[in-house]
Formats: sequence, C-alpha cells, structure tokens
Amino acid sequence: MTTSLQRPQKSQVEILLRFVGWEFWRNFRMLDATFFVIILPAAMYLMFGVAMDQGEMPAGYGNVSAYVMTSMAVYGAVISTTAMAGSAAVERTTGWGRQLNMTGLTEANYILGKMLMALLMAISPIVIVYIAGAVTGAEFDSIWHWFASAALCLVVAIPFSLYGLAFALLFRSETAVSAASGFLVLFAFFGNLFIPLGGALLDIAKFTPLYGPAMLARWPQTEGMLIPMQAGAEVEFESMWLLLTNIGGWTVIFGIMCLMAVRRRTAR
Repeated sequence: MTTSLQRPQKSQVEILLRFVGWEFWRNFRMLDATFFVIILPAAMYLMFGVAMDQGEMPAGYGNVSAYVMTSMAVYGAVISTTAMAGSAAVERTTGWGRQLNMTGLTEANYILGKMLMALLMAISPIVIVYIAGAVTGAEFDSIWHWFASAALCLVVAIPFSLYGLAFALLFRSETAVSAASGFLVLFAFFGNLFIPLGGALLDIAKFTPLYGPAMLARWPQTEGMLIPMQAGAEVEFESMWLLLTNIGGWTVIFGIMCLMAVRRRTAR
C-alpha cells in the first residue's frame, strides 16, 4: 500500500486571491509607493485643509476642509492608478509575467489581479484622507455627500491607468513611470487641486487632464462652483458638459497613446 505525497492543486480563485494579497502587501511595504500614494495626500490635506484658517468656512454643501479633502483624495487616487498600471506594463516587458505563470496563474487572472490590486491601492488614499478629514473638521451637509464624493474620487482616477500604461509602453522603464507620476504634480496644479486658479491660468487649466476629474469629484459639494482667489470676488460656475468633455477627451488621448505604443512595439 502506497501513500501519495502530492499536494492538492490550488484553485484559480485561491491563486488569484493569494496573488492580489501578495501584490498589495508588496506595494504597501514599498516606502516610496506608500509615501507618494497614501502619506503625501494625507499630509497635504493636513497642511492645506486643516492648518489654514479658512478650513471651517462654508463652501457649497460643506466647508473648505471638505473641499481640500476631496482634492487631495483625487490626487492620491490618480497617482495610484498611474503608478500601478505603469508598473504592470513594465513587468510584462521584463518577463515577470511569464515567471508568475509558472505558479499556475493564468494570463487572464494576472490582468484581473493587477486591476483588483490597482483598485485597492487607489481606494487606500481615499479612505486615509477621508478618515483624516472626518476627525479634523471636514464637513458635508449629509452622509450622501461623503459617499458620493468618495466614489467619484475613485471613478475619475480610472482613466489615468491609461496614462500610466502609455508612459510605460513608450519608454519601458520604472523611471518613465516615476516621470509620469511627476507630471501629475503639474497637472494637479492646473487642475485646481492645490490652490484655486483665476484669470488666464484658469483658462489654460480647462484644457489640462486633471481639471475635469477634480471638478467632477467635487461636484456633490460645489455643483460646479469655482472658488474665487480673492474674497468678495464674483463666484462662477463650471458646466457639467465641459467637465465630461475634458474627461472624455483626455481618456481618448491616453487610449490613442497606448495604441501607438503597442503598434510601435509590434512593428519592431
């Protein structure tokens, strides 16, 4: 009589969940990723939304602290989706995906796992910043505004996965992904995420990638209201169609960049 010593094979669901958990923990432990994705947005909220004197002033259906909180949550989520999509593309070019296939992880589950992990990493800064806001005086008029603005922070960050993917496919290096994240600082400035813009800068900002996402995430609180740079200045409102056009246009541009990068690789 013989006894089999073979281990029972793991199901694809178990392999996928272990892969997602391992990837999330691996990225969470990376100091640079954790700092830029989670700690920096929360620190910037404390700096601009809590430390300044205007935090308790009303702004739409909430106060100024809530306005800054949403802005920083968008910034963290966008950095996360950009970095995760970019790093996944770089891994594919370096053969890391083929090594993972030896563990029993299929191609479809690899992509699905990366999407789930990117989603978890994008949710993390939103949760952390919103918790910081809840305990430091950020206020909305109703619980609906909390959930609606948080959900929009995540939704508007999704197109930036194409942005990170395009950079990684075009330049195929971790440095390119870091550069893509660096450009987001400039986009965030023109997206009204750091300080309210006015005049010619505001006119230019409407054509930049983060203007529409930032305004849409703040829509439950402001309904398109533009915070004036000077006290007593006339309040202006942005239309929804312009925000959707901005988001749709840049999503198409990022998608075209990805297609061009893929065709360049296959042409070689």
